[in-house]
Amino acid sequence: MVAVFAIFATLSFIDMKQFGVGLAAAVLIDATLVRGVLLPAAMKMLGEWNWYLPSWLEWLPKGPSLEGDVPPHAPTARHAEGAGTPLPSEAG
Repeated sequence: MVAVFAIFATLSFIDMKQFGVGLAAAVLIDATLVRGVLLPAAMKMLGEWNWYLPSWLEWLPKGPSLEGDVPPHAPTARHAEGAGTPLPSEAG
């Protein structure tokens, strides 16, 4: 994107030159400084607070589930059949 916007700086129309230089600089600064340096540094400093979700936002979806994930409330085939020895976590 920086290269495409920099091409605008080669045009003879002065407004397009300003447009090209400004956008090229903005994209370059955003891609390198903000997303490459500042964001990872802020996330490292925040630690667990980076993923804090206020209680009034609990209505938000928890995110997509991966294919093949078994929900915790769904019975597995082993439990449905009732065969086999119990797992160490089940023997209690």
